[in-house]
Amino acid sequence: MLKALIIFLMLAVIVSLFSGLFFLLKDGGKTNRVVNSLAVRVTLSVLLLAVILLSLWQGSLTLHPTP
Repeated sequence: MLKALIIFLMLAVIVSLFSGLFFLLKDGGKTNRVVNSLAVRVTLSVLLLAVILLSLWQGSLTLHPTP
């Protein structure tokens, strides 16, 4: 369940990235849609980082050290 949430958030960040590119090319940067897309992408990235750090702190995810 946790890994599915992380993958979903990563995909949402990528979709937001490409929607910002689409708005930039379509509008030429004259509207606020590019800025809104950036705000959504930053928010999703912070949420993704928080989920990963919280799950590492709780022990739900573990890091695999190199041999």
